Amino acid sequence: MVIGQFVDTYPPCVDGVGRVTQSYCETLTAMGHTAWYIAPDSAGTVAESEYGFPVLLQKSLKVPGELFRMGLPAIDARYRRRLDAIPFDIVHAQSPFVAGEEALRIARKRRVPLVTTFHSKYYQDFYDKTKSHAIARGVVNHIVRFYNRCDGVWTVNNATKEVLESYGYRGNILIMENGTDLESVSPAGQRALDSRLTLDERPVLLFVGQHNYKKNLHGVLDACVQLKAQGQPFQLVTAGDGPDMAAIRREVEEKGLAEQTHLLGFLSNREELMALYRRASLLVFPSLYDNAPMVLREAAVMETPTVVVRGSCSAEGITDGENGFICDDESGAAIARAVLRALPQTETVGRNARKTIPVPWEGILQKVVREYERLIAEKRG
Repeated sequence: MVIGQFVDTYPPCVDGVGRVTQSYCETLTAMGHTAWYIAPDSAGTVAESEYGFPVLLQKSLKVPGELFRMGLPAIDARYRRRLDAIPFDIVHAQSPFVAGEEALRIARKRRVPLVTTFHSKYYQDFYDKTKSHAIARGVVNHIVRFYNRCDGVWTVNNATKEVLESYGYRGNILIMENGTDLESVSPAGQRALDSRLTLDERPVLLFVGQHNYKKNLHGVLDACVQLKAQGQPFQLVTAGDGPDMAAIRREVEEKGLAEQTHLLGFLSNREELMALYRRASLLVFPSLYDNAPMVLREAAVMETPTVVVRGSCSAEGITDGENGFICDDESGAAIARAVLRALPQTETVGRNARKTIPVPWEGILQKVVREYERLIAEKRG
């Protein structure tokens, strides 16, 4: 089977959706399929040949104030020639914007099925940027119209399904959860981490993700201020980059947290990242924005439990005190209380997280392939 995975990010500018798409391509390739990763190029783009699956990049334009770039497939003749030569059996849009419109164009031209996965809270994204409910509503209406033209619409969990339905989508929705690579810490990953970072015996609180205040990094830092005031020893380590990185560095200084805090930036070495998860006492991820964060699953693989917010999409599948910890709200005070309650229990709860949260990608992609095959057969009549 030849599958086109269309997405709006490519390393080094990558988010959770890009990482999911990469895992799709890696696992589908290992299963004997041909899975193309199709995306905008990025500044300092990782060479297409570095992956074990085919990659096709298009010209792009820097988006002001963002790390990401907008694809320009319509003006890239070389990209179009290469794309038109690929004999797709099915295409999968991981985004409803440029990637989605390009996937739709190919699906219509080739008369093959188009699947899409809803990943993000787009209304919040566009309202936060524009402060206009009218613009955010217009974007959501565009998304619903796009999904109405797809042959299959998937979400990654029940909470995300409810978000999409709240946007006005009334079609069938299949839940196709994200998987996880069941890895162990490699000696090379541990060496890379040790050469970058020196930690002492204090508990390590970890945040991994895009450094954007919509992820509630204010709450994380406010919690650290309270922990410090209460005499609780800790070290805060963050991994990732984003549009608010400079502001976060200033906030760390202003709140007197410089001695306890290590801002590592984006970690391109996955083995090093997994070693960091293993070294952490807790992953602190009090985001109300994220739908099904990969970081929670990756931490669980390394037996590191996560603090999440009650009622958030991230909290789906978490039982407080059993395989993770739930704070009452996104405030620094609530996060600090959850951390203090969690620290004596991290080993036991971390082992339970490993047993109950991660699902191997291979099992997920077997289900994906069965659904792809069903849609292809249906399309061919």
